[in-house]
Amino acid sequence: MRIIGPGRVGLSFASALSAAGWRVAGILGRNDDPRSAAAGVDLVLVTTPDDAIRRTAALIEPVASTVIAHTSGTHTLDTLEPHARRASLHPLASIPDPSLGADRLRDRCAFAVDGDALATEIVAALGGRPFHVPAGQRVRYHAAACVASNHLVALLGQVERIAEVAGVPLDAYLDLAAQTLENVRRLGPAAALTGPVARGDWATVARHLDALPLDEHAAYRALADQADRLVADREAAGDDASEVA
Repeated sequence: MRIIGPGRVGLSFASALSAAGWRVAGILGRNDDPRSAAAGVDLVLVTTPDDAIRRTAALIEPVASTVIAHTSGTHTLDTLEPHARRASLHPLASIPDPSLGADRLRDRCAFAVDGDALATEIVAALGGRPFHVPAGQRVRYHAAACVASNHLVALLGQVERIAEVAGVPLDAYLDLAAQTLENVRRLGPAAALTGPVARGDWATVARHLDALPLDEHAAYRALADQADRLVADREAAGDDASEVA
C-alpha cells in the first residue's frame, strides 16, 4: 500500500498497518507527484485534509486493480472519481499525534467503512470494528463525532477556566469526567444524567449563573437546556414503560 498525506492520520495509519503486517511502500507529501501512486500497490490511502481529497484522487493515474481509499468522515466515494475501485474508512478515534494515533487505531477502534471490501479487510487487520454509514448521512455522522470529541475538549476547557478562578486544578475534575463517560457507556445518556437539572433544582442553576462571568453564560445555558432535554426523554421513557406495564 501507499499513503498520500504525511500528517498525523497518515503517519498513524502507516505505523499501525506496518505493525499489523502490511507493507507501506511510501508516504507522499505535498511536494511529491501522486500520478503514479497507484502503480505496484493494491491500495492507495489518501489521508490529506478533506478539501484536497478530490484533487488528489483526480491526479492519480487509475490502475484497475488498485483501490483508492480516503479516511474522511464527511466525504462519500464520489470524491474518489475516476477510480473504479474506491473505499473509505474513517476511524472514530482521537489522533493528537502519530504515536498515540497508531495505538488507538489498533485498540478495537470503530471505523465507518464503505465501498470496496478491502476497507473491511484493513479494519480486520487492525482488530477494529467496522460499521456502515449511508452516503446521505455521513455529514450528520461526522457532526456527532465532532461533538463527542472536539466539543468535549472545548467543554473541559470551560471547566478549566471556571475552576481556575476557584483555585481548583483541572486534574481534580478529570476522574469525575471519566466516571460520567463510564456511566453513559453503561446506562445511556438519559439514565446517566445527575446534578441540579436532573433534580429540577433550577435555583442552583441560577446561583451558578450568578457566580459565572458573562462570557461563560451562553455555553452553560445551552448545556443546561440539553440536560433538561434528557430529563424530558427520561420522563417520556418512564411514561412509555408505565403504559406497557
